Amino acid sequence: MLKFYFHQTPNPMKVALFLEETGLPYELVAVDTLKGEQHTPEYRAINPNGKTPALEDDGKRVFDSTAILMYLSEKTGKLAGQPEDRSEMLSWLMFVATGLGPYSGQSVHFRHKAPEKIPYAINRYLREAERHYEVLETHLEGREYMVGDSYSIADISTWGWIDKATVVLGEGGLDNYPNLKRWFDSIDARPAVQKARDIPETIDFKTEFDDVAARALYPQNFDKNS
Repeated sequence: MLKFYFHQTPNPMKVALFLEETGLPYELVAVDTLKGEQHTPEYRAINPNGKTPALEDDGKRVFDSTAILMYLSEKTGKLAGQPEDRSEMLSWLMFVATGLGPYSGQSVHFRHKAPEKIPYAINRYLREAERHYEVLETHLEGREYMVGDSYSIADISTWGWIDKATVVLGEGGLDNYPNLKRWFDSIDARPAVQKARDIPETIDFKTEFDDVAARALYPQNFDKNS
């Protein structure tokens, strides 16, 4: 059985959605990143990058949400898209992995978590997040799905971050992106999305962003001896 290492953040939620969509059996293992559980030697043996999600499958490890989605779709043949759309699939998965996700994460960090407000950084990452939203807005004009004519891991991967639009962009969220909003609403209405959202409700994750959480999430910002 698959062993799924999970925290309630955008990248693990993508994998949760894939698993709920496909009905693959899995064992859930909570990793409380605000407590620093991602830094234990046991977890680092599974994901040396110390992030969630990660997956174990018959002794094989897979880490990084994009790698996991690709691995599972290729293994099962589910939500993989059509062979003729492979180049588009890879392109949009990498667009999310290297652009939408990182810039969205940095926008959230500098607007909501950084210990000091740095106008240049706030503007830089917010504008880059908005630029990626604009790319998606243009791409989704007249389209029901991200790639080809069917729901796929490209939609799942994109959903994970667009679900946080209000946190990333501010109160208006998707108001300026009607095509993206239409697409998001259609994906978000899928029954498997609610099943994925219910997973964290069964886990008592730490929620307070205190000094312990800051040191767990951003250890590189602190002196190792402090």
